[in-house]
Amino acid sequence: MTAAAMSIALLAAGCAQPAETPDPAATGAAPYGHVHGMSVDPASGKVLLATHDGLFDVTGDSPQKIGPTIDLMGFSPAGNDHFYASGHPGPGSDLPNPAGLIHSTDGGKTWEPLSRQGESDFHALTVTRNGIVGFDGELRLTGDLETWAKADTDIQPYSLAGTSLSPVVLATTEEGVHRSDDGGKTWDLPANAPVMLLTTFADEATAVGVAPDGSVQVSRDAGKTWQASGGAVSGPPAAIAAAPGDEGQLQIWIATAAGVEHSADSGATFSVLES
Repeated sequence: MTAAAMSIALLAAGCAQPAETPDPAATGAAPYGHVHGMSVDPASGKVLLATHDGLFDVTGDSPQKIGPTIDLMGFSPAGNDHFYASGHPGPGSDLPNPAGLIHSTDGGKTWEPLSRQGESDFHALTVTRNGIVGFDGELRLTGDLETWAKADTDIQPYSLAGTSLSPVVLATTEEGVHRSDDGGKTWDLPANAPVMLLTTFADEATAVGVAPDGSVQVSRDAGKTWQASGGAVSGPPAAIAAAPGDEGQLQIWIATAAGVEHSADSGATFSVLES
């Protein structure tokens, strides 16, 4: 096993059970120590982090908690303040444990159960044009948000990435970034697939990945081939988001222990966003 693959295995094992960490809303600490997902609005610059203690807006001078305390293990933005998630309910929540597939249509203020309550803790979750793909120890697919089928694969993804514009799904594994063209039903491992910890789509064809060591790669063909961006973030990555930028450049946001690091030049350089 390569060092990068071993890093994925160790990080996945470390997320097997939620740690007992203090609620940042109570302590005043920034919620960068236990991040599972990210949502960014490129137009406004608003950055939300899905964490062990719930959803936080980290755009301003201090993190602002949104909604109830839920350990949002799996998290996937669907646009227009609509999020899908999974994980474990916190104090005061009436969700079952595990939470199964839940969603919010008001930017994370409230969450409603959809399916697999008490059954699934999806540590990886993504939206595609075909529906939802989630991993709870098995890779599962749903088109109607209620009935689920198992994918015909034995891959063990650390993270999943898709977009509502396309049926393509990317899965980071110890072997490299696997790829599906049919919403997660079937998978292949492209030649020379890099080992990435996290991936995300900036648009239908453009994907961005970050390795366990913080180095960044970009794919312009939806994950078939990858090229190094030349840049890296300062520490182990926890979440990633990307969007088209100016003059053909990509904007990339990566959460690390230092905060949210941003690139406006397709990953060539990164700097920590000023709060």
